[in-house]
Amino acid sequence: MTPNRLKAGFATKTAQTGLWLSLDAPAATEIAAGSGADWLLIDMEHSPTPLSNVGHHLRAAMAGPVEPVVRVPLAEPVMVKRLLDLGARSLMFPMIDSAEDAARVVSYTRYPPEGMRGVSMTTRANNYGRNPDYLARYTDDLCLIVQVETPQAIAAIPQIAAVPGVDAVFIGPADLSASMGHLGASGHPDVQALIDKGCALARGAGIPIGILGFGSDLARDYFSRGFDFVAVAGDSWLLARQLTAMVSALKD
Repeated sequence: MTPNRLKAGFATKTAQTGLWLSLDAPAATEIAAGSGADWLLIDMEHSPTPLSNVGHHLRAAMAGPVEPVVRVPLAEPVMVKRLLDLGARSLMFPMIDSAEDAARVVSYTRYPPEGMRGVSMTTRANNYGRNPDYLARYTDDLCLIVQVETPQAIAAIPQIAAVPGVDAVFIGPADLSASMGHLGASGHPDVQALIDKGCALARGAGIPIGILGFGSDLARDYFSRGFDFVAVAGDSWLLARQLTAMVSALKD
């Protein structure tokens, strides 16, 4: 079985808990890696995290039995190539609306003739040239997650799931609610109904589905509704929430 813990968990249909990291603090990644979470999301889309720091986060994540996922800032080939060379083996792609979008990002992760990834023989991904099996086996450990964040994307889940190389889909409630005219209201009944529809479509297509659901109550609710992997908290969210609660309690 693949050593990619997240991908292995998908194969065994194990519910997996994740933490969302956007502070660009490798120490926070190291702390999160020891928390017991199954996966960590290193965010490059809505955070200051630059490419040059991703390697530090990946090393920090080695502090615990956890799978680091990197969310790319934009679904384009050069960034993907560089992240893969750095040793990122689980990637999340934002704003995938169709099977064609999904097939395109898969092609960024494959060497020719299956894709368009450029070849370098001395990278962190292949232990700086010390792993002679990398070119033959690298796809075993790749885990590609595509985000469905519009009604159009939700409807296309069965077609997206059929694209070879797509390992999971992930609903982004904030962008989904915004695209439905409910900006900042992901709890709106219409949004939640579409989230449930997306979950049902994914399960019907036989592909794992995840979602962002901060807080133990919301996370438990999403797991009970059939989601396979849930981001249950974020570093900046936890810091702001807990510090405010502590200071408020002391002032009261």
